[in-house]
Amino acid sequence: MSTAALHKKELSPKEYKSDVNVVWCPGCGHHGILNAILRALADCGVDTTNLINVSGIGCSSRTPYFLNSYKMHTLHGRAGPVATGAQLARPDQMVVITGGDGDGFAIGGGHMPHMARRNINLTYILFDNGIYGLTKGQYSPTSRRELKAYTTPYGGPDDPMNPLLYMLTYGATYVGQAFAGKPKVCADLIKGAMEHKGFSYVNIYSQCTSYNHIDTIQYYRDLMREIPEGHDVTNLAAAMELARGDTEGHRPMGLLYQVQRDTMDERLDAIVKLVGGHADYDLNKVVDLFRP
Repeated sequence: MSTAALHKKELSPKEYKSDVNVVWCPGCGHHGILNAILRALADCGVDTTNLINVSGIGCSSRTPYFLNSYKMHTLHGRAGPVATGAQLARPDQMVVITGGDGDGFAIGGGHMPHMARRNINLTYILFDNGIYGLTKGQYSPTSRRELKAYTTPYGGPDDPMNPLLYMLTYGATYVGQAFAGKPKVCADLIKGAMEHKGFSYVNIYSQCTSYNHIDTIQYYRDLMREIPEGHDVTNLAAAMELARGDTEGHRPMGLLYQVQRDTMDERLDAIVKLVGGHADYDLNKVVDLFRP
């Protein structure tokens, strides 16, 4: 993330919370994720005037209303392109996407690989509850086949996708996973993602108490296993092996992968400097027209 956005303020987590009342259902895991985000922002020392929170549509996409930040509540699945534009226009800002599994991997799924492969310098926090909650309980890309949802009353026909393998395959440079019942783990992963330079993806399992009655908080407690000590986070093959889960079906919790490579804004700056060196075409003057 931008160093200009970090370590500027000494604020408590509650000072990153807006005065808008949180409207998620009682028991929803999103409450825990929001608290983890607030804690991570405080631990990073983010200046609220340098924070941009972008979302799409869904329960988790209400998050920008609850944060003390600049915010954009965009169209369904379109948080990625909007956040990409914001980051490239203002690389001095911290850009954070908050969204759900349907928003990110169904209608928005076509944008995810391009943010990862381009290494856009932003953080994507995905609230994964395996259901479309805001629209009252439809089957999502991460729903288990056992889920009897509004659109699948007899169970689903599809195997759930694996977001971690998806992000690792397409080139995300920071990939972690936790669940909402472990707020400290969530906060630590989010903090690391915010401080990482490049595309950071954090998948957080979140129980939906209203429409997903099989992925309970106890189910997630039994599902998750901490990543073993000594795991090499720079080893892509090892990260992908962890992402698949173990032979008993457990899922990894912690940081799977982190490497550094040049970001899209850095590559574009290099092109600007290269082309701007030609006497007959000064691209710097064109770009300056769009800078604040």
